This record gives sequence, structure tokens and C-alpha cells, in this order.
Amino acid sequence: MIGLLGKKVGMSQLFDAEGQQVPVTVLEVGPCFVTALRTKEKNGYQGVQLGFDAVKEKRLNKAKLGAFKKASVPVVNFVREIRTDDIAHLSVGSELRAENFEAGEYVDIEGISIGKGFQGVVKRLNYKGGASKSHGSMFGRVPGSIGAKAGGVGCRKKVRKGKGLPGHMGDEKICIHNLKVMKVDAENNLLVLKGSVPGAEGSYLIVRSALKRGKKNAWKVRGSKQESPKEASSETSKAENPQAPLKD
Repeated sequence: MIGLLGKKVGMSQLFDAEGQQVPVTVLEVGPCFVTALRTKEKNGYQGVQLGFDAVKEKRLNKAKLGAFKKASVPVVNFVREIRTDDIAHLSVGSELRAENFEAGEYVDIEGISIGKGFQGVVKRLNYKGGASKSHGSMFGRVPGSIGAKAGGVGCRKKVRKGKGLPGHMGDEKICIHNLKVMKVDAENNLLVLKGSVPGAEGSYLIVRSALKRGKKNAWKVRGSKQESPKEASSETSKAENPQAPLKD
């Protein structure tokens, strides 16, 4: 599988074959609809635009509604592009579901982290803080000295580059790599991943086949019969050498 769009449902736990407790995150992945295709001839790159999470038409403007009607897909709220060279089997209006993934493979998850507002350096940057908490010490959770005088008397202090200071924390794009798929519920479009993913419950996510450890299999389009690369290679080998023994 190459990628799908989804939504974070929540966290739970599983027990592996050795009886160890494994924290997992449940995602609702699909159904996703192909809303557009990108080609090198027209766009300069190849990719697929997917839509997820059906909504009422009154929540979108006329421009978006017109694009969905042109593609003959349901009105959806979350639209993103995934770049891939494998678009031969895809067509505008195709439906993709969680059955594209298999238990045991690895995926990369991209999402927006939970916003935590304006925070100090202790929480935002893991600073230790002041050593003394009593005897009139006023050095507790402050960043400390931010620089030294650049010149003589009357010169302003020069803050060194990269100095950690209080500021906005969270609400930024994060990508978690190599999360293992523990279970796939194709009937309910649920994906169970080992570990945690960015974002709050109900937030949107992009699920891609892992760049370093993932399988680069073809898309499985709903309602079409596509043979897997393994099946295709076995059929080719049998055609070239009918007497060759079949491999398990």
C-alpha cells in the first residue's frame, strides 16, 4: 500500500503472543475517494489527490462542491495529495479502503500535534530550572541569562543564536516513522498501530507506507480485481517453465 487518509479514534492495548501488553492507537482509515490525478505532462509530477470524511454540502463553498461533483465523488471535508509513481490502476472516483494495508507492515503517520498554547522553557524545551526552590531564590522556571554585553558601558546585550526562550508550543506538523500495523479491520475500516500518533482524538492523519521499511505494493481499488506483484510473478514463472515446481 502507498497511502490513505484517516482519523484518530483513540488509544487502547493489545497482548502479543508472549503475553506482553502493547499500547496501540486505533485509526479510522477510509473510505477514501480519488478526487484528482496528477501527471508529469500536466502538473510536472505524479500523484493522487484523496478525499476523506463525508460532510454536508452546506459546510463547503461552491468551488469545492463543483470539484467534487466533477469528480463524481461524495462531498468530503479532508483532501490531501500523496505523491506516487503508481497511478496506472487509479481513476478519478475510485474508492480506497483499509484493506489496502496488511498486518505486519510499517507505516509513517503525519498529523498536527496537540496545541498547548504559550509555555515556558521548562515545559517547552525540557529545561531543568533553578537549583534552589527556597531561601528567597527567584531563579525557578526562568530561562536564565540570555546573553552578555557586546561592548562597553551602555551597550545592549547580544542574544546568542539558538537561545531557547518561552513561546508557542504544539499545533505543528509532525511525522512519526516506522509504526507497525498490528491489526486491520477491513469491514469497519479500522487500522490498529503500535505506539502513539500525533494529534487529538478526531484529528485527521495521513497514513503512508513507511519510506524505510514499508512495502511498495500497488493500490487495491474497491470493486476491481488486481493481482498482487507476488501472484503476477508466479504466473509469469509458470508460463515460462510449466514443469518447474511451485514454491510455497
